[in-house]
Amino acid sequence: MNTADFSDEEATAIQEPRLWRDERWTARVIKNEDDEGWAVAMTLAGEAEPALVGPWTMGRDKKNPKPLDAAAFHTLVKTASEVLRRHEQQLHAQLHKSLAVDTAAGRIRVLLDVVPDEDNPYALLSARDEQDAQLAQVRVPAGFRLNEASASAWIENEFRRPSL
Repeated sequence: MNTADFSDEEATAIQEPRLWRDERWTARVIKNEDDEGWAVAMTLAGEAEPALVGPWTMGRDKKNPKPLDAAAFHTLVKTASEVLRRHEQQLHAQLHKSLAVDTAAGRIRVLLDVVPDEDNPYALLSARDEQDAQLAQVRVPAGFRLNEASASAWIENEFRRPSL
């Protein structure tokens, strides 16, 4: 989503005690529903749900939240960005798996790439040689389990579509 999708009001920088916004992130101090304290929610521009929600420090009066400031906002941006990066890495790891199998013809790398289509999810099982040339590729169910045994069986079966 690009910045043209947002109104001018949303793109405007705000620096208030309980609300800070730059061109990408919004930090909002909110009442913690679980207890008497406060929390801060970090939301990326264009997203409906916060990327990060965490506890927020009480102010000196022990009743109201500590005001946001530049240092706190930058720390929150860094933390929320890291949460998103880890989430993306985890998703990538779930959708793309690979392992190597030693054969008489040399080492073969077997890859499983899941295509998370909402209506018809599937995966592509492929094999590559040591020079990274593709040896075979077949479509398999998204739930196909890639492990050393299934990869070896597929190779031994001359890359025919695995029966499930």
